[in-house]
Amino acid sequence: MASAARPAPRARILKLREQLEYHNYRYYELAQPVIADAEYDALLRELESLEQAHPEFASPDSPAQKVGGFVNQSFAPVTHATAMLSLANAFSADEVRAFDKRAREAGEVADGEIEYVAELKLDGLAVSLRFEHGWLTCAATRGDGRTGENITHNIRALLGDKTFLRGKDVPAVLEARAEVYMTQADFRRLNAQLQAEFNRANAAIRAENKIRRAADKKEKPEKKQAKVFVNARNAATGSLRQKDPLVTQSRPLKFCCYAAGELTGAPRPQTHWEILEKLRVYGLPVSEFARRVRGAAGCLAYYDEMLARRDQLPFAVDGVVYKVADLGRQKILGATGRAPRWALAHKFPAEEATTVVQNIELQVGRTGAITPVARLAPVFVGGVTVSNATLHNRDEIARLDVRVGDTILVRRAGDVIPEVLSVDKTRRRKNAVKFKFPSRCPVCAARIVYADDGVIARCSGGLHCAAQRKQNIKHFASRGALDINGLGDKLVEQLADANLVRTVADLYEISDAQLRGLERMAEKKAANLRAALEHSKNTTLPRFLFGLGIPLVGESTAAALAAHLQTLDNLRAATAESLQGIPDIGPAVARSIVAFFAAPNNARVIDKLLAAGVHWPQPMQTSSAATAHIFHGKTVVLTGALSIPRAAAKKMLQDCGAKVTGSVSRNTDYVVVGENAGSKATKAAALKIPMLTETEFLTLVGPPPANLG
Repeated sequence: MASAARPAPRARILKLREQLEYHNYRYYELAQPVIADAEYDALLRELESLEQAHPEFASPDSPAQKVGGFVNQSFAPVTHATAMLSLANAFSADEVRAFDKRAREAGEVADGEIEYVAELKLDGLAVSLRFEHGWLTCAATRGDGRTGENITHNIRALLGDKTFLRGKDVPAVLEARAEVYMTQADFRRLNAQLQAEFNRANAAIRAENKIRRAADKKEKPEKKQAKVFVNARNAATGSLRQKDPLVTQSRPLKFCCYAAGELTGAPRPQTHWEILEKLRVYGLPVSEFARRVRGAAGCLAYYDEMLARRDQLPFAVDGVVYKVADLGRQKILGATGRAPRWALAHKFPAEEATTVVQNIELQVGRTGAITPVARLAPVFVGGVTVSNATLHNRDEIARLDVRVGDTILVRRAGDVIPEVLSVDKTRRRKNAVKFKFPSRCPVCAARIVYADDGVIARCSGGLHCAAQRKQNIKHFASRGALDINGLGDKLVEQLADANLVRTVADLYEISDAQLRGLERMAEKKAANLRAALEHSKNTTLPRFLFGLGIPLVGESTAAALAAHLQTLDNLRAATAESLQGIPDIGPAVARSIVAFFAAPNNARVIDKLLAAGVHWPQPMQTSSAATAHIFHGKTVVLTGALSIPRAAAKKMLQDCGAKVTGSVSRNTDYVVVGENAGSKATKAAALKIPMLTETEFLTLVGPPPANLG
């Protein structure tokens, strides 16, 4: 039974990942977001919080682990010299004290207080500013943490004649980290200006239409509603990522430096405070609210002060940040794949509001997870309008006893997570009906099965459930899976709605005539898709396994399964007990894999895929298998120019079970060195880390598949 505290359901995590990947694509690739930035941030922070609280459900391919979104192809990509990581979050004083305890214990300071630098957490857009010999040579957005978008022209337009550092002792290279933001007053003025410009344009068009009507000419349509921004962060982001630098220059943007990445050719500061002081000396803006504090008590006092001043601040903040001051201690504490262990974001408290439950609906996700969602009368909470909240599972519904028509208290925990706190039963309607969780999938009527002691509901329809069908096909065709070029979301919708594709195996049975019968499907486009489908048959076992959409199996898990079991037959015959012998595969993942392959519907789809010609290289003989997987469990860094795409080399290493990172440290096992390798190769030599040429690397992993990269 569920405890009084709400469990973190796997279904919610999977649903959030699906939503975030879609919105990343809309925002970064299409530049056509369908939700406000603040609403996107709410989804992302909810996922970060859930995965932090329940690491057994975390996955390297989760949007929360990637730090940021896609890199917009409208801007040239920039690889950060030092990764721009995210921050771990805290929502209570106890979490701050626990963070301080970990920092003291890791640094062997059991007694006494650690010095921290406390700063406001500005709600803007993180950027990297690279200065070489004092001159700004490159500026980039954070992007996915490793690679960002080149916005140098926009930053130069923003800075004007301030694109160089002050002083005579400027470093050879300084990569300053900054937050670009807009004050609340400037945000309101910008929106008013945009609205006024559209109003004037519409007035001119209306006058022209009046003249045209008098002359019996066809009337032109009026301009649409002004495109104003939702909040200051949305305004800053949209203004900075303009294709025309002059537009950026016209916007009231500001920036504040908070850290340094790469720093060479100058004495390295010993503390974070010294870094901020250096940035000030060089003429870069640093927050006037930054302060040195000692111990957890000092951090919490700073938090209380800033929380009290929150409404008086000229810009939006969503909390404060604590950073271990001593850089040597920072190095000892290290970082996870997405956040440093020496820093913590302490979020401001939740805001609450009362609203009404208009309906309770069940959503069926790609993996069959069934999530109950409360549809709410829209209410403004924590800076955004909330119209739905997850109810997580049937146990949570039973605990709250929430019913349609109920008046509820809703909260966005940490300013971001919409959740139902309680039900005001004194205001309940007399005819309110207790919600009953169904025994059958609301879409395909397949039996609902329960996992995690009966908490998580899942449709047993597998690859045949219509609710899962479209998402399964999209996932199967995605870059990390079969990478079917040209099979986009709209085409998948057409194929599924026309019942031409009921499972992913049907993709390989579509005829040219059927394709040409679809809307906007010209002969050349149909031929290109058929060629892409044929090309996708030549894949790898990890890609195939990931593409099947097995619940809880991401790219890393798929690679581990392929590396250890070698063949699909071995995997299909594996037991839950034997699977748990593979690193990072626990009981829940093992049970999910066994259940997936045991389902008759799934087995038929897999057999059809194999019969259609989907294949991958056969495993090497036992004598060379160990060499082929020498990278399994190892940390590898790629540097220099390779003859194959960097993404392809990274994928090949991951398929061998390796972890690919962007920086060299004492934890690095191998460095693959291409032409014109720079500081990473130098550091690897200094640390005596084995270095491999590209030829040696390819000898160990084999040639890349044709559809990789």
